[in-house]
Amino acid sequence: MGTIAFGGPAAHIAMMEEEVVGKRGWMRREHFLDLVGATNLIPGPNSTEMTMHCGYERAGYPGLFTAGFCFILPAVVITGVFAWFYAEYGSLPQAAPFLYGIKPAVIAIILNALYKLGKEALKGWQLGIIGLLVVTASFWGISEIMAVLGAGLIGLFLVFLRKPEKRIQSLTFLPVLLLLAGSKAVAIPKLFWVFFKVGAVLFGSGYVLVAYLQDELVDKLGWLTQPQLLDAIAIGQFTPGPVLSTATFIGYQIGGWTGAVAATAGIFLPSFFFVMLLNPLVPRMRKSKLLSGFLDGVNIGAVGVMLAVSVELGTEVLTDWKSWLIALISAVVVFRFKSVNALWIVVGGALLGYALQSILS
Repeated sequence: MGTIAFGGPAAHIAMMEEEVVGKRGWMRREHFLDLVGATNLIPGPNSTEMTMHCGYERAGYPGLFTAGFCFILPAVVITGVFAWFYAEYGSLPQAAPFLYGIKPAVIAIILNALYKLGKEALKGWQLGIIGLLVVTASFWGISEIMAVLGAGLIGLFLVFLRKPEKRIQSLTFLPVLLLLAGSKAVAIPKLFWVFFKVGAVLFGSGYVLVAYLQDELVDKLGWLTQPQLLDAIAIGQFTPGPVLSTATFIGYQIGGWTGAVAATAGIFLPSFFFVMLLNPLVPRMRKSKLLSGFLDGVNIGAVGVMLAVSVELGTEVLTDWKSWLIALISAVVVFRFKSVNALWIVVGGALLGYALQSILS
C-alpha cells in the first residue's frame, strides 16, 4: 500500500478500508470508522496513523510498528532517490505523465470508500446535518481539527439532551508541548528535534506543514531556501505514501543521508507514541453513552472532511474530458467489480492516462 497509495490521506484511508475491512475482515467497519474519527483529533499524519491502528488491531504492538514502518518506508526510499537526484542535478525529474491518469482513478477509490463509510456513520438525520455543517465549514476554510472536534461536541450534546449521564470520565487529546532545543546543538540532533516538534504538533493538511517548515528552516535557521522548500513539498505531493516523506528530502539537502534519516525519524516518531496511547481508549469511549455520541459526531465529521477534500481534489484534477473519462471508467470498475484490488485501479489509471496523453498529444 505504501508503494501505490497516491492521492493524499483521503485516498490512503479509502485503500485501507478496502483492504482491511472489505477484503480481509480484520475489523468491523464501525470500529474502523471510530479509529478514523479519533485519529483526526491527534497530531500527525492521519493516514499513517491509521496504518498503525490497523496493525495494532491485527497483531498488537508488533503489528503497529510493522504496519507503520512498511507504509512509510516506500515513500521514504522513493523520496530519498529524488533528493539525491535533486542534489546532483539541481532539478526534479518530470513526473506529470505518470500522474495524469492516477489522480482521476484515485478519486473513484475515495468515492467508493466515502459511500461505505458514510452509510456506517450516518445513524440518523441529526448526524446528517452535522456532516453537512462540517462540509460547509471545510469549504469556508475552517481547519479540519476544529471542524471535526466541533462535530464531536455537537454529537455529545445531542446525547446529553436525550439521556444525560451523571459522571463522565475525562479523556484529553492534547499533544505534549515541546520547546526548541538550544542553538548550540550540533546540526543532526537539532535537525531531528526540529522535525520531532513538527510531528508532535502538526494538525491539518500539507499546507500547514509548509507553514511550520517555512518558519523553522527558512526564516529562523536559514538551513533551506524557499525554492528548495517548495520543491520538497512538490516531492511529497507526487510520491506515494505519506506527504510527510517531504522530511526525507529536506533532511538530505541539509545533512546528506544522515540528515535524511534524522529528519524522517523525527517527524514520524511522535505518531507511533500517539497511536499507542489512543488505540486502547477508543473502545472505552464507545462504551460510554456520552462519549459514544461524541465519537459518532467525530466520525460523521471525518466523513464530511473527506468529502470536502474529494470535491477540492476533483476540481483540480478533472479539468478535461480525458481525466473525466478515466475517473468514470475507474468508478465503474470500483463500484461494479468489488473484488478488483486498488493496485490495479491505480495502475490501470496510469496506463490509460499515459495512452490518452501519448495518442492525443
